[in-house]
Amino acid sequence: MSKMVKGFSRFTKEEKISWLADNFFQDKEKGKATLHQYLNDDKDLQQLHDEFIENTISNFYVPYAIAPNFIINGKPYAIPMAIEESSVVAAASLTAKFWGERGGFKAEVLSTVKIGQVHFTYSGSKDDLERYFSGVKDELIRATDEITANMRKRGGGILDIELRDRTADLLDYYQLHVRFETGDSMGANFINSCLEAIAHSFKKEGIFIVMSILSNYVPECLVKAEVSCKIESFFPEDPELYARKFIQAVQIAEVEPFRAVTHNKGIMNGIDAVILATGNDFRAVAAGAHAYASKDGRYRSLTHAKIEGGYFKFWIELPLSLGTVGGLTRLHPLAKLSMEILQNPTAKELMQIVAVAGLAQNFAALRALTTTGIQQGHMKMHLMNILNQMEANLHEKELICKEFKGKTISHSAVAECLHKIRTGH
Repeated sequence: MSKMVKGFSRFTKEEKISWLADNFFQDKEKGKATLHQYLNDDKDLQQLHDEFIENTISNFYVPYAIAPNFIINGKPYAIPMAIEESSVVAAASLTAKFWGERGGFKAEVLSTVKIGQVHFTYSGSKDDLERYFSGVKDELIRATDEITANMRKRGGGILDIELRDRTADLLDYYQLHVRFETGDSMGANFINSCLEAIAHSFKKEGIFIVMSILSNYVPECLVKAEVSCKIESFFPEDPELYARKFIQAVQIAEVEPFRAVTHNKGIMNGIDAVILATGNDFRAVAAGAHAYASKDGRYRSLTHAKIEGGYFKFWIELPLSLGTVGGLTRLHPLAKLSMEILQNPTAKELMQIVAVAGLAQNFAALRALTTTGIQQGHMKMHLMNILNQMEANLHEKELICKEFKGKTISHSAVAECLHKIRTGH
């Protein structure tokens, strides 16, 4: 068969799988069996998964775990995390215990404004455009009344519309910059529908609408999470030395982009895992967070640390646009369960929980880096991945874990040890 195909979306699932097997699988039967293995036996549940996206042929699972013992604003939480990377959940859990014994995490939402834009070009007089906009601004808002009715009842809706001149950056380029409040909804569909209604009503000779779309950069939708303790309780041996070393590690990420990218990636390990587990859009969150890290023209750390009045303080501030209603949060069974585990939070509470997860992950990484080194804990968790790749049985795993306790772990060393076990040497 040809590797080019017409009408693929109209194929049945079995026809899609057969076409893939005929064209791309080295072992057709093994490939088919793998895809069928991860289909759900519950036909209704599988149909629900199939309808999330197009051309579904199976399900792709990542581990779903719990990091317990978090205390946030005095309230206990067990945080669900969906992620495949070793040591992330363990690190979060250890950090939760560490700060739980020191008063827990404090978190607050600073603002919840979201942004959408109508992008257009206009080659006429700027003064004429500004006069036209001033005259129709209220009419543009009224054009969305039917869309915003329910949102306004919940305290949300359009906050303001601003005409922005961007002609210095691009010839004839202007935008309508619209600020929204969307309550417990992430609000993407709501915002885009409002923007299209506004664009449809924004008509003047010379105006050419290019596109209408929300922005995933939400610098006015901010949350802050922090921890603090007396320096003497920071580390059992020479706490002031290690507190200052920790702060220097953060400062390096504030001035060195090569370090800042890895530093912030670790933060996103914790954030994305909770976002995915709750059915929110982790790509949008990551894009917005990294943009915020570059807001002053240089990519920097999202976390900050200092010693003040005998206290070690560590905090994060970042934009998070999240929802607890709509989308997959109410459709995906595990996303729904995650919300239940989190005690059915509001959007603001979820923002706080997610920010705490990111802060916790960063704390664990920096503490390891500035004390024992990152590899000791990471490679201990990675050892199981190596053994599974080598198809070690339970007895072999037990022997090798004992052998490498307290030792440096490498793929070649584990392979050599396993060979010795299997050959009796």
